[in-house]
Amino acid sequence: MAALTVRGLDDETKARLRVRAAQNGRSMEAEVRAILQDSLSEQPTFGGLGTRIHERLATVGSIGLDLPPRSKTPRAAVFEA
Repeated sequence: MAALTVRGLDDETKARLRVRAAQNGRSMEAEVRAILQDSLSEQPTFGGLGTRIHERLATVGSIGLDLPPRSKTPRAAVFEA
């Protein structure tokens, strides 16, 4: 088992941790372990960039643009200099 020391914890946070540990019937050390295990055991649900953009813009909905039909077939790109 590894040991971890947390320095610089402010008094308010320590007091809130103490209360939370008491509410859950645990020591402060056991409460910190539970908090770390819970927060680190969750698998991130983030997709790729395209998925995140889609999720963000999905709530916007359609903006009602009428696109004209293409009259010409697209031509291939030329990459010669």
